[in-house]
Amino acid sequence: MSWASWTTRGIFAGRDGVMTGEAGPVLTGELDIHTTWTEEEKLAHVTVQYSGASDWLPLAGSPVPCPSEEASRTLHDAVINSVRAGATRPLSTGLP
Repeated sequence: MSWASWTTRGIFAGRDGVMTGEAGPVLTGELDIHTTWTEEEKLAHVTVQYSGASDWLPLAGSPVPCPSEEASRTLHDAVINSVRAGATRPLSTGLP
């Protein structure tokens, strides 16, 4: 089984923060974003936390179908850009 993961630290959320879970809290300020993908599931799990915290929370809309490791890296980068731009639900916009 093949898998991949990426973590990007110190992302400043845009004006409205980022929604976690389906109706979870909105996180604002400096955040860390982590994406894990497995070949078996063909899903990307995207989580977020306050920078330096110990608890990771699922991003609203996660997990999402993702066909390949390369696509999951593209998704991770797109989520980072969406969070910076202020998208409260960065996975609801039809990303790859």
